Amino acid sequence: MGNLVLLRHGQSQWNLENRFTGWWDVELSDQGEKEARAAGAHLSQAGISVDRAYTSVLTRAVRTLQLALEEMGRAWVPVTGHWRLNERHYGALTGLDKAETKQRYGEEQFMLWRRSFSTPPPPMPAGHAFDVRGDDRYKELAPEVVPDTECLSDVVVRMLPYWYDAIAPDVIAGRTVLVVAHGNSLRALIKHLDRISDSDITELEIPTGVPIVYQLDSTLRVESKRPLGDPGTIAAAAESVRRQGDR
Repeated sequence: MGNLVLLRHGQSQWNLENRFTGWWDVELSDQGEKEARAAGAHLSQAGISVDRAYTSVLTRAVRTLQLALEEMGRAWVPVTGHWRLNERHYGALTGLDKAETKQRYGEEQFMLWRRSFSTPPPPMPAGHAFDVRGDDRYKELAPEVVPDTECLSDVVVRMLPYWYDAIAPDVIAGRTVLVVAHGNSLRALIKHLDRISDSDITELEIPTGVPIVYQLDSTLRVESKRPLGDPGTIAAAAESVRRQGDR
């Protein structure tokens, strides 16, 4: 069995601005680029040589992967991008400031939309400024496949077939696989791998730019799991994600 490495993209410009991003395409911030390169450095220092890489079709994840691989001296590694690894679609919340949204709707509703397993935000209306249904990345998909909102359970449903059909076979074949994706697409995969309950998954926060290394057995059960980096820095980064609704 190979290793599986999960990496949330580096800080994006909208992470910096504390806005709901979802399927909207934004660039990495300067800090995000540094985080991406640092992730590659951590992997190199840990002696992990990536053989195959997967990412979403969103620029912040694609760019993070490119920078991490460059830092590892492995820019030649085969890469596949797929929409099933995209971030959760935040519906009508897309583009909104998280702190302002929390203040307007209250903490309970805000947390339901942000972290619950089965409560999606209000759907994005057609013609919304951040509607991606006309984006060339999705032109070959049936119109009903591109969501107008999603909860985490929806992400699990769309992501798991890709895990089993594309990514897992590489791990089983003994390759070391790097998956660079997003907070919620990775939460969906970690929920599955770690067998986290629907209620407990609300507590999981994934900081940007921190590689998480899994060793799986032949049945894809977790044998070991470890984040790479300074524990104090990782804990502070996770807490920062948790407090994104605060001013």
